[in-house]
Amino acid sequence: MDLRIFTEPQQGATYDTLLTVAKATEDLGFDAFFRSDHYLRMGNVDGLPGPTDAWITLAGLARETQRIRLGTLMTAGTFRLPGVLAIQVAQVDQMSGGRVELGLGAGWFEEEHKAYGIPFPKEKFARLEEQLAIVTGLWATEVGKTFDFHGTYYDLTESPALPKPAQKKVPVLIGGHGATRTPRLAARYADEFNIPFASIEDSERQFGRVRAAAEEAGRRADDLTYSNALVVCVGRDDQEVARRAAAIGREVDELKANGLAGSPAEVVDKIGRYAEIGSQRIYLQILDLDDLDHLELIATQVKPQLP
Repeated sequence: MDLRIFTEPQQGATYDTLLTVAKATEDLGFDAFFRSDHYLRMGNVDGLPGPTDAWITLAGLARETQRIRLGTLMTAGTFRLPGVLAIQVAQVDQMSGGRVELGLGAGWFEEEHKAYGIPFPKEKFARLEEQLAIVTGLWATEVGKTFDFHGTYYDLTESPALPKPAQKKVPVLIGGHGATRTPRLAARYADEFNIPFASIEDSERQFGRVRAAAEEAGRRADDLTYSNALVVCVGRDDQEVARRAAAIGREVDELKANGLAGSPAEVVDKIGRYAEIGSQRIYLQILDLDDLDHLELIATQVKPQLP
């Protein structure tokens, strides 16, 4: 079971804070540092000092880390033209020595689009399908050849399809709860399927849909990695769990029901139940980025107990 650290910087974080967390992620032996791609806070927080851009952040971290994988859950397809995104991700992959992964989603948070003057199209999912075809198609085009794409939303003619990532293939993550179109899209383009903030039962159901869609598309279902993203709140005792829950404005019982919360033993047990239904990787949503002791506790008392 891989454990990855997943941050939500729109809730309030500087680049320096993210760098500190990323370095702790690496030093403590976690597999990867991922971040959300949002420009507006959510809920009852001030969001100060303001948003940081996902790919600018990852470019900086690419030069400041050596081992951990770096990526997004999920890059919003509404924020970037697919040709530009392919260039950005390829460049950051080069800067990291081949450690980047691209999670790409349709975009959903209308308020942040209004706040920063970003168009919020009605047909987001159909655009996402074209974006995936373009980004992966540009990367796969041989050097010296050109790439063309003529779709409903995007039109590329004789693109040199450069630059190339350092990796032969940048892993692509697709995720979500959709019962039909999402599994089909994952079967076609994804190296990893991620379901965010879902119960064990809902995860098992969605993994089954994706596995079936993969086989229907002519792929082996096991060719994909299956993962969850879950909020985490671990403490050495009940008081520490309660303190960490209060720091992120959540209730302990709710966190235990909907995430990974409680003692290290409780969290290990619940991760094991996700593993039983096919989850191979957990993205631990860390909401208090100043609490590095939380990361150390997970690294020393949860991670070693996992297979």
